[in-house]
Amino acid sequence: MDRIAYLIVPLLQGFEWFDEGLQTSLQARGWPRLTAPESMVMIHIIVNIVRPADIARSMGLTRQAIHITLNQVIKKGLFELQDDPNDRRGKIVSFTSVGKAMRRDAQMIVKYCAEQLAARIGEEHVQNLANAFAKEWGAPVIYPVQASERDGVRRRLRQRGNGAEAAEERPRTASKTGARSGARAKRPPA
Repeated sequence: MDRIAYLIVPLLQGFEWFDEGLQTSLQARGWPRLTAPESMVMIHIIVNIVRPADIARSMGLTRQAIHITLNQVIKKGLFELQDDPNDRRGKIVSFTSVGKAMRRDAQMIVKYCAEQLAARIGEEHVQNLANAFAKEWGAPVIYPVQASERDGVRRRLRQRGNGAEAAEERPRTASKTGARSGARAKRPPA
């Protein structure tokens, strides 16, 4: 059970293994290295979360932080901002032709990384991972506050400047990537 209790650690390590292989391989092919936030934004664009405000909400960041990150990737020539056809006041992020070419290389590299992982840990284990991640996880779980803990929770919330009403459980905002919710994004086409 201890291995399951700390599942978040190997999940993060697995993501970092893939991302490091991807970034190093892209760099070896002449593409610019992306920072972790830039890489996360790219994943959101791939799964069709293209409005900066939606990306910010999904990643739990401010719109200003997302715009800084977007501008860095725009300067690298990979993204461009276009008018949102559904909202005249808004913008959407899209790949440039250079960004599309990088994405094609990235898809090839990720496939290769998955094949290498299967060779290292076994095809069955990789397939089990893929099957588990493809399942609907539901909304994020919130560990319940026990009656014996409520006074301490209220005290901490008051100290932080939040009212006692914040102690009530509120569901987090859902996102299409599942970064802040249990919603699972549709897998992008290979």
